[in-house]
Formats: sequence, C-alpha cells, structure tokens
Amino acid sequence: MVSNSGMNPGASVDWDAESATFDEEPDHGLRDPLVREAWAARLRDWLPERPGDVLDVGCGTGSLSLIASERGHRVTGVDLSPRMIDLARAKLAGRDAVFLRGDAVAPPVGEQRFDVLLSRHVLWALPDPERVLRHWRGLLRPGGRLVLVEGVWGTVSPVGMSAERLTALLRPLVSDAADLRMEPLSGDARLWGRDVDDERYAVVATF
Repeated sequence: MVSNSGMNPGASVDWDAESATFDEEPDHGLRDPLVREAWAARLRDWLPERPGDVLDVGCGTGSLSLIASERGHRVTGVDLSPRMIDLARAKLAGRDAVFLRGDAVAPPVGEQRFDVLLSRHVLWALPDPERVLRHWRGLLRPGGRLVLVEGVWGTVSPVGMSAERLTALLRPLVSDAADLRMEPLSGDARLWGRDVDDERYAVVATF
C-alpha cells in the first residue's frame, strides 16, 4: 500500500482495516481462476524469463508476489500495513520470499539490488513521484526493469496518474525510447473481473 511520507491521497486509508476484505476484489485476491490466469499471463510477459530478484513495492496481501514466486523468482515484498504483510507471509509460506514492513518511497532493503521492481496502483498516491522513480531505479541492477501498473479512476473527481504523465516522468531516466513501453489494460476485463471504462495500463522501463 502507499507511503505515509508527506501528504498523499492514500495516507488517510486504514490499510490494516482494509486487509480483512482486500482480497475480495477480483484483481486483489485473484481468487477467480480466469482473473488469476490473466495476471499470470501479463507477468510472464513483463518479468524476465530467467529467475531473478523481484521487489514488490506496496505488495498488499502478496497476490502478484505469489505469481512471481511460482515462476521461480525470489521475491521481496514491502508494504506499510503490518496486517497486509502478515497475510502476504501466510500466502507465500514455504516459498523463497521475504516480506518487510516499510515505506514505498524508500523500501527498507539496504544495499540489496533487484532485477525487477514491481508496483501496482501505488505510485500515483506517493508524494513527488519523479523523485520516487529515481530512487526506485537506483534499486535495480544494470539491465533491471520497473514494472508499473497504474491508472486514473473516477469521472467527477478522478484520481490516479495518466499513462502520458508516467511515461513523461520515465523518459529522461531511460537511455533509449525502446526501453520504455506502455501497455493499455482497460480493454481486458479478465484482469479486473468486470468491464472497466477508466484508464488502466502498465509501463515497463528497462535500464
């Protein structure tokens, strides 16, 4: 879940309380086999084929962490909510995975570096996303990648981050335009368990 550093839209949410029902959302718990397979297929495309070290920032209950682990990756999950962390640890019990309570702005991983930093619906709510992206890039090994799933939700008072803005923030950080790709996700109802009409997308940036 989101950071508590500074003012941000997610700071007022009690994520410990939300954890009790968090996985009831189709795209959170991935309990529906069709939804789960839709996310698994996307992660097969976004993550490296060879097993590596994946940092799941704002991991929640660990649903995407579990899919990454099933593909052989070594997972470190970070979340601000102790209860979310407890659920993630239970979900990945016995697997090569570690879960840490910490701030998404500065994940508490010390000098460890990763092949992938994965984040879903987190960056939009963090203060100073440009600075956050620079820090996240610094947590990657050479050739590492950011896999960022974001969107814009609501029509009256929309919240989120548009694909245009996120790609603009990332463009100065990559060495070549080919290292940055955006993938629309709104049209794939299997990912969300229903049809959606707002902007949802993934951006993969390789460094």
